Amino acid sequence: MEKKSVWSAEVKLPKFEQLRGRKKTDVLVIGGGICGILCAHFLKRAGIDCILAEGSRIASGITKNTTAKITFQHGLIYDRLIREFGAERAKMHLEANRNALIEYSRLCENIDCDFETLPAYTYSVSDRAKIERDVKAAVSLGVPAEFTDDIEPPVKIAGAVRFPDQAQFNPLKFISKTAENLNIFENTFIRDITPTTAVSDTGEITAEKIIVATHFPFINKHGGYFIKLYQHRSYVSAYEGAGTLSGMYVDESEKGMSFRSFGELLLIGGGGHRTGKKGGGRRELREFAEKHYRGARLRYEWAAQDCMSLDGVPYIGQYSKNTPNLYTASGFNKWGMTSSMAAAKILCDMVLGRKNEYAEVFSPSRNPLKPQVFVNGMESATNLLTPSLKRCPHMGCALKWNEEEQSWDCPCHGSRFGKDGALIDNPATGGLRD
Repeated sequence: MEKKSVWSAEVKLPKFEQLRGRKKTDVLVIGGGICGILCAHFLKRAGIDCILAEGSRIASGITKNTTAKITFQHGLIYDRLIREFGAERAKMHLEANRNALIEYSRLCENIDCDFETLPAYTYSVSDRAKIERDVKAAVSLGVPAEFTDDIEPPVKIAGAVRFPDQAQFNPLKFISKTAENLNIFENTFIRDITPTTAVSDTGEITAEKIIVATHFPFINKHGGYFIKLYQHRSYVSAYEGAGTLSGMYVDESEKGMSFRSFGELLLIGGGGHRTGKKGGGRRELREFAEKHYRGARLRYEWAAQDCMSLDGVPYIGQYSKNTPNLYTASGFNKWGMTSSMAAAKILCDMVLGRKNEYAEVFSPSRNPLKPQVFVNGMESATNLLTPSLKRCPHMGCALKWNEEEQSWDCPCHGSRFGKDGALIDNPATGGLRD
């Protein structure tokens, strides 16, 4: 068994040089995950001079740990969006993500990345009415959604909503090809940004416009993302000899399980919890597999970390009202593949001065007064006041030791550090001090 994602085991990515000295460009993209790569790809296609700076290797962060579902079925979202934002905005959210799926299908015609079309299901183990409401909402928005109480995984359910013609792929194969001819600097960790210049330990890049695609926006003085986001960890195990599925499945509960196949492997996800808190973890997945897939062999296991927004809608657009040439994309709520594509399309239009019909729905400056903001605030206040020798350099919260993953985790904003203090996950921009 290997403690890495199946994508990391499958693909060798191209390598790029480290930044040395000073560079100048029209647009700088910070972050070499799938969102940043797509932004750079579309900007280059539009004839824009663009540099992408990645702190480590491209796709070495959250992207390599995704389950790689390309779907506009983001859990049970549409009934809630209609109730909270109205049918028009819910429709815009749907269309932005449906167009993202269509764009992937176009690009993947020329890229060998195991792209395949199949249905996506969101199920509930206890609430049939919730499923029925979301089926009705999706249908009202033009999706040929269907109710079913029959799914392939061995889970007893109250019901599920089925979306036809969704997709899945190998994200690192896709990135390996898409990144080939982009202007990328790896091992170039951006530690600070002035209005027009990004600074790393080995150089600096001056740009007219900057896109921050670093998973969690790391500049605290603008946008208030430290209160608008929290991070959630979940776990994935890949089993051989457990059979395969003809669809993709996810529980509507944040603590539920997900399923998809990759070749002859069955990928089981779950065990989720807020970063820095306790949850089922890998133990939950192992126990499920031992009960339902006896004799199956565990081949790979890994963990993912997702930024969660206040209202379930990503933050895509101008970093803040006071930063006209600074942009970001974050808060993908576990749906990073389609959200990254939608973000790349919106941000490229904004950088080019073109109107994007979906931009308003995802604006980072929308009203932040949601119940989750108070939960985030209380979590931060509690951990700021908690005595601890290990504190996060991001905003000073007390760190929690994660025995299973051998890391120091921040329950406030999700930064993670190795046993030696080295930075694993942002928004912190450096490791722990002694």
